[in-house]
Order: sequence, then C-alpha cells, then structure tokens
Amino acid sequence: MESSSPAFPPTHSSSAADGGRPIAGDAPLAIETRGLTKRFGQLVAVDQVDLAIRQGEIFGFLGPNGAGKSTTLRILCAIMRPSSGSARVGGHDVVQEPEAVKQQIGYMAQRFGLYEELTVSENIQFYAGVYLGGGKLAKRRTEEILASLALKDRRGELARNLSGGWKQRLALATALVHRPRILFLDEPTSGIDPVSRRQIWDILYGLAGEGVTLFVTTHYMEEAERCNTIGFIHQGRLVACGAPEELKEQPFDGDLVELEGPDLRHAFDRLKGRPEIRDMNFYGPSLHLILSKAEQELPSLLEEFRAEGLRIETARIIQPSIEDIFVRLTKENHS
Repeated sequence: MESSSPAFPPTHSSSAADGGRPIAGDAPLAIETRGLTKRFGQLVAVDQVDLAIRQGEIFGFLGPNGAGKSTTLRILCAIMRPSSGSARVGGHDVVQEPEAVKQQIGYMAQRFGLYEELTVSENIQFYAGVYLGGGKLAKRRTEEILASLALKDRRGELARNLSGGWKQRLALATALVHRPRILFLDEPTSGIDPVSRRQIWDILYGLAGEGVTLFVTTHYMEEAERCNTIGFIHQGRLVACGAPEELKEQPFDGDLVELEGPDLRHAFDRLKGRPEIRDMNFYGPSLHLILSKAEQELPSLLEEFRAEGLRIETARIIQPSIEDIFVRLTKENHS
C-alpha cells in the first residue's frame, strides 16, 4: 500500500507525529471529563474518570477487556449518557449538546461495519452524503479522501473483497470524510498484519501533526508507546495517566529481570511460590521476574538452575516497558 498525507488544513499544534515533541501546555482542551461515571444497575462500568486531552494529542486508552474503555468512548461520542459527572468534547457538553459533539468528531469502530455490497468509493460517498448533504461537495470530498488515503486504485472493489488492512483504511476514510477535529478509534489495527498496522499509524501521525486529536484504544503495547499520553483503566477507574516515559520511570517495587533460554517453562515452574519472586510473567520468548534485590538474589537463582541442568542463556536487569507497567497496574488494582 502507498502512504500519503490526509487532506487537512495545517495547524501549529505539536504532537508525536511531528518529531515526538510534547503537546504545548497552552493548547486548548479537546476532551475534558470530571468525575465521569456510568452505572448499569449495580455495575459501575466507568468510575469517577477525569481526563484532560489537548488539541493535537494522541491519547492511548489501555485496559483489559471489560475495564470500561468502550463505555467511556461511547459517552465521549455522545452515544451514551453518563450516570453522573461531566464530559466536554470539542468544547461541547456531551449531554446538553450531543449533536454539536457529533459534528466535531469522527469514529472508527473496532469491527468493520461498512456496507460490504458497496464499492470503496460508494461507501465513502454515502458517508460524505450523510455528513455533507450530498451533491458536488460530497463527490469532491470523496475524491479527496480516495487520494489522501491511497484508495484510488481500489475505488471499484466491493468492500467485502478487501483484506483486513484495506477494510480498516476504508473505515478510517469514512470517519474522516467530514474533516473532524477529534477522532475516536476503537482498536483501529486489531487483527491486521504488521505492515498494514504501520501504514495506518503513518496516517494517524499525519492527522495528529495537522492538529487532529486522536483518542485510541489499543491492546498493542508498541502502539501505546507512540502516544503522547497513555491512560490505564481497570474496573472502571483510571489508575494511571501520563506520558509513556513518565509512566516507565515510576517506582516499580523491585528489580525487573529478563530471562531467555530454552528451559524457561521449567524455570517458571521451579520459581513458583518462591518468596523472593514478587511477580513473573512470560513476554514472548522471555520470562520477566520482579525480585526485591536482583543483584543479590539473581546469582543464587542462576546457580540453582545450572545445578538442575536448566539452560538459561541470558539473565539481565532491565527497565520496565509499558507492557510491564500495564500488567503490574492490572494486578495491583485487581479485586
């Protein structure tokens, strides 16, 4: 797939998309919530969430399934009313001015929800007609979007015949057709190949660099690293929020050790229940341990492994990644 820049008017906002510089502290707030709460009977799906997301910011919203991400997103899109608290999106109250909110935003769903019996261009023109009233303006905007998202060569293909990556690109095209200043993306790269994921993010970077605010839910930790700010939600509560580097510098309550080698499963079984092991998890081909004092405890553990014939090829103290932080926060806040 080709890459190209979306057709949006330039702004002077600073973002991760234009060299990784932080968003200016005086940039206007695009999204603001105070005490945002949503209850379904006895279940509190969103619990006193406070957010302040600035114009041009890429905000990554992380949390396990059922944590409250999608409910929060629906409230911010003025699809669902909160039980209490407040939310303003694009300067408009989601309860008092829902239609004004919807005019400011674009929404890209996690699952492909377009018309599979229509072609690429017909899908885009349909949404252009809904938002822009049809006629020449809708046709012109359709051509702009086809060009800016490199969809011209596929304009005549039925949506049902597209690969996962192209379907997501088409879904993004329909979300952008009315030039929203705030874009909500619910796991926009879920289930697509790595190359398509990178290309989608290239487009998102371009949008943020032009001043569009992005609110992105994701399960991919490497995508979270690309955001200006990350919010972790668990059981409805926002348990951490900050820049990726700030979150990784927080006290970790121990030393993080990475083990690599062919006998990690046996090492894991051997270490279960040991008092000096505060936590351990598999991360792809590696095993991560949290030790109270790794420099003192790790040599004796490795000696035990050697004595038992377990092959550990690498053992080193490392800095926590966003995934390590995410797992720790989830476990700490589990009830």
